[in-house]
Amino acid sequence: MKETVTMKNVSKSFGNKVVLDNINFSAEEGRIYGLIGPSGAGKTTLVKMIVGMDIPDKGSVQVLDKKIPNLKLLQEIGYMAQSDALYTELTGKENLMFFASLYKLNKTEKQQRLNYAADLVNLTEHLNIKVGAYSGGMKRRLSLAIALLQNPKILILDEPTVGIDPELRFNIWNELFRLKNKERKTIIVTTHVMDEAERCDFIAMVRDGVLIATGTPNELKEQYKANNFDEVFLYAGRKDL
Repeated sequence: MKETVTMKNVSKSFGNKVVLDNINFSAEEGRIYGLIGPSGAGKTTLVKMIVGMDIPDKGSVQVLDKKIPNLKLLQEIGYMAQSDALYTELTGKENLMFFASLYKLNKTEKQQRLNYAADLVNLTEHLNIKVGAYSGGMKRRLSLAIALLQNPKILILDEPTVGIDPELRFNIWNELFRLKNKERKTIIVTTHVMDEAERCDFIAMVRDGVLIATGTPNELKEQYKANNFDEVFLYAGRKDL
């Protein structure tokens, strides 16, 4: 499989705090990668490095064989941040149209992608409402729709299902499986939800800026003699202490 993301010996500090320490990570097309770990572990900084929003103090990041940061690559990367970056005075549709205008889509493609994304996250009936009136869950859903607009090769989702009801979460994961299997996209998801971690093809467990365990869900359960992924997380953390 083609490698789409490569991080080599990446370290990052903010002041005296080491946020990432000598991270080596790679991702291939047609796979879902899960980054799991407690709050403050370094997951968000790690994905921001891939997008190009943060620059490593040491090491290198490459996406689609190009060094990051690279403005042209933003066309190929769909990013859903942990904090919703939306225009609350605009409607849902106006937000989608604005972000769609940033990408190389013709008029027909814009409308098709807008319809697809809004339908996927069950917001079609709410597109004419100002985002300021949206619930927290609706804002998360709109952020996910925006990440999918330009049909990116790489999809990076930072805690995508927080505040989303179980039925819609199920539908979103079904679409992620379709995107990886049918469209061969690389999908990187950060999550606190252990049953979501088990749906990923590959897991990287992050703690205090260090990758403490990597492998497929089954490999990690076998390695730590665990019955479920909650136990994997607990056992891996204890071993690291």
